[in-house]
Amino acid sequence: MKKRIAKDIPGYEGFVKIEPIAKGWSGDKKYYVEAADGRRMFLRVSDKKEFARKKAEYEMMERVYNIGVLTPQPLRFGLCGNGKYVYSLFGWIDGKDAETAMAHMNEQERYALGTKAGELLRRIHTLPAPEGAEPGDIRFRREVTMCIDLYNEHHLQSENGKKVIQFLRDKQNVLHSRPQTFCHGDFQIENLIVTPGGDVGAIDFNCCNLGYGDPWREFIHLPCGKETPAQFLFLSGMINGYFQNSPPHDFFVMLSYYFAWDALAALCFTFIGWELHPPEDGRRHMENVLRWFDDMSNPVPSWYLKEYAP
Repeated sequence: MKKRIAKDIPGYEGFVKIEPIAKGWSGDKKYYVEAADGRRMFLRVSDKKEFARKKAEYEMMERVYNIGVLTPQPLRFGLCGNGKYVYSLFGWIDGKDAETAMAHMNEQERYALGTKAGELLRRIHTLPAPEGAEPGDIRFRREVTMCIDLYNEHHLQSENGKKVIQFLRDKQNVLHSRPQTFCHGDFQIENLIVTPGGDVGAIDFNCCNLGYGDPWREFIHLPCGKETPAQFLFLSGMINGYFQNSPPHDFFVMLSYYFAWDALAALCFTFIGWELHPPEDGRRHMENVLRWFDDMSNPVPSWYLKEYAP
């Protein structure tokens, strides 16, 4: 049956089934849609104030879809609800999100899934950043400064915090001249879909507030404060798939820097309530990052598997 959505969405009269989708953190309303002609679609409805961001997101997905990346096909975009809302309509992809799929996989399958995800990400990163884009090192230095300011403002003093901040300050030269590409913005297992045939696709580009940046930054997405062997297998496979089993040393240097920032950000944001995690998750994430990188003395994380033999 139809659920209540704006009836002025083009094609609404041909929708025979509209079911809400509850999964995800965004404030958007999401729906599974079936049309009378048999088409199955995904509908996202947002507040009008999100128009510019949603338009950019839709256009980015068009670019990704057009280079052959498995992602929902963009179909229509515009205003609805007498101009009060913005809608995005996409084709539907059958499958399970990678987090659900991995729960039923063995170690070898989890690693193989990671390699496919890495190959997918490499293709996404063939799209260039827009001409005239602000240099990535300037943008990222702002983010580092913001986190340090929050850390000091809220008196989050700790030995671990001091170590990470000192590392970020001492090593900031690694940001210089890093290339920029189009970025997914939140490339993690919750935003990947595994089809019944085993293909991997990217969904949920709604975190693309980044839009573009250093492509290697997309490798830092791990559960805040939680160590999961399955994720380590997946991420090792993703690194090896992306670099065709030969990741350069410079990659790990950047990975350690971005994880150090991620640890500081997790501590600050969870402590002041900006994220859906308790403060102890932020503290634990910082402890984990320091351990993975041997107190930031080794750029290769302890969980990385250069070669995987099941």
